[in-house]
Amino acid sequence: MEERANESTRNRPEGDRLIDASMVDIDLNKFIKQLKSEEAWLNSQRNAITVFKTGSMRLVLIGLHMGGQLPEHTAEGVISVHLLEGHVIFRANNEDKKMTKGHIITLHEGIPHSVTAIEESVFLLTVALRK
Repeated sequence: MEERANESTRNRPEGDRLIDASMVDIDLNKFIKQLKSEEAWLNSQRNAITVFKTGSMRLVLIGLHMGGQLPEHTAEGVISVHLLEGHVIFRANNEDKKMTKGHIITLHEGIPHSVTAIEESVFLLTVALRK
């Protein structure tokens, strides 16, 4: 298996973070600190870091400031949203679900959904794609 690193971006110009290998060690606490120290977090309502990415699976750490939103959208795969910090409202199927630390919601692909932070929040999004 060929190892892959993230591509460089304005937020992360070094582009040397391992995102795919036969084994990837992911320290979520370290990534949360990084997420909250970057310009995108300091100057906008949210920030995100892809911590793992293959052709069939993605793990993305997402932080939202209080009142921050991910507007309604759909995912191209089955998702899970695991709230690590804070309190959010997850909306899908015309239903609001309050999430607090430790809650997980799953959703099949193609279902419109949104997330609104009631307080500063961080969650791990997992997207499982069909091959």
